[in-house]
Amino acid sequence: MEHLVKKAGLTTLDLNKKFTAIKIHFGEPGNLAYLRPNYAARMAGLLRREGAKPFLTDSNTLYSGRRSNAVDHLQSAMENGYNPISAQCPVIIADGLKGTDYREIEINGKYCKAPKIGAAIVDADVIVSMNHFKGHEQTGFGGALKNIGMGSASVGGKLELHSSSKPAITAENCKGCKICVTHCAYDAIHLNADRIAEIDYSKCAGCGQCVALCQYDSAVLADNDTSEVLNCKIAEYTKAILNGKPHFHVNFIMNVSPECDCWNHNDAAIVPDIGIAASFDPVALDRACVDLVMKAPALPGSRLTESQHGKTCDHGDKFHIIHPDTNWQSGLEYAEALGIGTQKYKLIEIG
Repeated sequence: MEHLVKKAGLTTLDLNKKFTAIKIHFGEPGNLAYLRPNYAARMAGLLRREGAKPFLTDSNTLYSGRRSNAVDHLQSAMENGYNPISAQCPVIIADGLKGTDYREIEINGKYCKAPKIGAAIVDADVIVSMNHFKGHEQTGFGGALKNIGMGSASVGGKLELHSSSKPAITAENCKGCKICVTHCAYDAIHLNADRIAEIDYSKCAGCGQCVALCQYDSAVLADNDTSEVLNCKIAEYTKAILNGKPHFHVNFIMNVSPECDCWNHNDAAIVPDIGIAASFDPVALDRACVDLVMKAPALPGSRLTESQHGKTCDHGDKFHIIHPDTNWQSGLEYAEALGIGTQKYKLIEIG
């Protein structure tokens, strides 16, 4: 990784005495697909040798779990190996104790006028993102744009991002297992007299946890454009975070799980480990990683082959096969239109 990021130009940035946020996802305890802290420690060491003041950071979550406040978040990070000793730099929760420590960055976007960003990330001089590239139940895939745009948003910002992502229940598929009821942070889901899940939309925040956890395709995204709107909002948040600030991005195309690292479990990887990619352009980086996953062979027994009834899936849109209600292209297209980067890239392999 160190050889790669040096070749990709990280050390050409002016890092001397710069507060450098290493934006990373610490992983929900119980999930084993998250990015390992060894890489973060190496990155922190490299940045420190260049004179930077690095710190690891992420913002609190909207959904219920063990990362919804700074106390639990730091404990979870420590359990997963992210602490000042192992990572060799401070761990700071960007939006504070309860997710209320944020700044509004005015961009007058189509969807978000003033994204609410964790204060520690706003105050950083340089942004370095380290991203676990994987599938995602609402955006299609998660890479640099997702980790930066969604991950840097305060709790209130995440609510804005999810505000149009209302799930729905397909009654004929519901088994009454209550997993969605148990894990809803807003007490918005209950079983009716027929033991079918129902959503109280006056309480629903649209966080999508029920969609991710449902094993029977009962909880689904309600609107066909929900994924598109969410991806566009994430792009606007990314623009607010990166605009006018030096930044660099690293994607780890390893343990490519079908869903986000926010859940306290993970399914088998859908493709073999591909490697690590780095770029100053997060749009080009995500696009290159998408293309690499599309070209990779599907792993037998994964969600990908299950979705194809056991058939191999070495061609086609792997992310759309796993999450057919998502539109991952929309985020890249909108990010490109916003001037964050370009989908055109040149892939340079190094030895």
